[in-house]
Amino acid sequence: MEKVERRREEILKEMRTLRALRKGSVMEQYLPVKQRGKTEPVLRGPYWLYTRKEKGRTVGRRLRREEAERVRAEVEAGHRFQGLCREYEELTERLGELERGLAGEGREKKRRRSRSRKTRR
Repeated sequence: MEKVERRREEILKEMRTLRALRKGSVMEQYLPVKQRGKTEPVLRGPYWLYTRKEKGRTVGRRLRREEAERVRAEVEAGHRFQGLCREYEELTERLGELERGLAGEGREKKRRRSRSRKTRR
């Protein structure tokens, strides 16, 4: 129980260190551009694109090179924050089970089904 509580405190401390975070993702984009006199298009880029969900739709905007690294770090911090939240939730649930003395009772017994009429004959 002490081990669980200690880890929960560590998670809260780590959450407090996260200064800026975002949901979404940052990706590099290359665009094919046709050139006069050539049959094969040439790739231009990279262009950095930040995308996220907003009201059920994916929205995005281009980023400048300098901005891309900062936004990427904020997105990674957002992913880390979500992972910490999940872990904190699991630990808190486990702590409740330990306090109630249900540590080993997590599984219910399977009910036996009666055989169908066809197999009883």
